[in-house]
Amino acid sequence: MKKTTNTPDHNIHPPHVAPPMSASPEPSITELQKRCEQLAQQNTELTAKLKWYEEQFRLQQHRRFGASSERSEPEQDQLQLFNEAETEALAVLAEPTLETITYQRRKATGQREVRLDHLPVETIEYRLTEEAQVCSCCGGALHEMSKEERNELQIVPAQVKVVKHVRYVYACRRCEREAIQTPIVTAPMPKPVLKGSLVSPSMMAYVMNQKYTDSIPLYRQEQQFLRLGVELSRQNLANWMLYGAHRWLSLLYGRMKQILVAQPILHADETTVQVLHEPNRAAETTSYLWLYRTGREGPPIILYDYEYFGVKEPLYRKNRATFTGK
Repeated sequence: MKKTTNTPDHNIHPPHVAPPMSASPEPSITELQKRCEQLAQQNTELTAKLKWYEEQFRLQQHRRFGASSERSEPEQDQLQLFNEAETEALAVLAEPTLETITYQRRKATGQREVRLDHLPVETIEYRLTEEAQVCSCCGGALHEMSKEERNELQIVPAQVKVVKHVRYVYACRRCEREAIQTPIVTAPMPKPVLKGSLVSPSMMAYVMNQKYTDSIPLYRQEQQFLRLGVELSRQNLANWMLYGAHRWLSLLYGRMKQILVAQPILHADETTVQVLHEPNRAAETTSYLWLYRTGREGPPIILYDYEYFGVKEPLYRKNRATFTGK
């Protein structure tokens, strides 16, 4: 009986094993470093986004299941009040740049450039002197081929200046010579905001805006003015605010209250306070400070109402004749 021997064929591969492929060239060290930098940047961005989404989820869970009363759906932009820098850092907004390809071409206008259109622009040009406009190779004259531009924001520091109002008085010389009763004519001049005071309308508005919009207390404003070379006490600043509020803003407050109580829906909240040095009231007497605001569909109005008589009665009940909402 003939005996056969099976010799393995090295050229035959199992069907499940892929044949060896030709070796591809290994990437260079520069390419690997560039790839590592891209992956590191991508990992940083993904980590920041993950933290942001975790914070959003935590806030949504707290808003949904946390203890609350008399609440309405808050606006989305009100969820982040303290982590403003971290939140805004996630927004990817490309800086406006210039691309030069044999001619000057502007890239697509972004949102930031649109917001800068209303600002004044100061242009500073940098040119070579006539002596420097010489070719270093052949000694010929150089010509302007193109130009490069970049934009930057510059802050003009606050300035305080004195505006001197001079009003002239006129008389008739002929009547003076003939001893006739001379008519006196005075040029018109705007009345001061506060008689006998240095405060101007812009100064009063600036102090109020610093105090209530930018949350800068009066003692810090006093220090700011001192650094600007103006010595103003915080008592002066307080008197200006009180006078402006009673003389001018009270009219605006009254009109806003009329519109407020005419809305079908109002949001209200009250808190107890104790105010010192009020006439005919003990310091421990409880007062109420009410906060009112219109609903989402109404005009955006927010008002405070102080009950210094200790009567816990909201604004809409004191205006039953005009308020018909809920």
